Amino acid sequence: MELDVWLAYFAACWVISLTPGAGAIASMTSGLSYGFRHGYWNALGLQLALALQIGIVAAGVGALLATSELAFGLIKWFGVAYLAYLGWRQWRAPVGHLAAERAARPPGRPLALVLRGFLVNASNPKAIVFILAVLPQFLDPGRRLLPQYLLMAATMIGVDLVVMAGYTGLAARVLHLLRQPHQQRLLNRGFAGMFVGAAGLLTLVNRSPT
Repeated sequence: MELDVWLAYFAACWVISLTPGAGAIASMTSGLSYGFRHGYWNALGLQLALALQIGIVAAGVGALLATSELAFGLIKWFGVAYLAYLGWRQWRAPVGHLAAERAARPPGRPLALVLRGFLVNASNPKAIVFILAVLPQFLDPGRRLLPQYLLMAATMIGVDLVVMAGYTGLAARVLHLLRQPHQQRLLNRGFAGMFVGAAGLLTLVNRSPT
């Protein structure tokens, strides 16, 4: 891959990652609930799913998933249900005095947070369609494709790790400003609304025409 092509792709990765979506919401709620150090495990799960999606596209399976009504529908409605469930969980999240709440809150289990992040990204069929549309534009068909896909995956994942660190850290910092239970409750319900909104938007996504 030529340097100028990679730089254009690098810039595109920043635009893609900075656009708020379900992954950003999941990162912020993890930072809010567990702080940066524990909440950032969610971002690792997001990247594992992203790596899987890029691998699916590179293997040529992405085109099948994007045009198969059954496969697309199964992934889509699982994603809708999971995001709605996360919204329900966030709505019911306990609140209390900040100092006592942080002292009593157990740290997030890394494996559970990784799995949560993985499911958020993996259950979004729009991501596969998007990757399928974007990545080929930067590929040089005259060169070996595998090294190019590996470079593109490493670039996109690296950028997304930085961006999700920002979202997680921002929410973790906000936690220090919440002094009253009603403030925490409003924030929890705001994030719950974002999850449900993301689920609603996902219902509008349709597969690519055959």
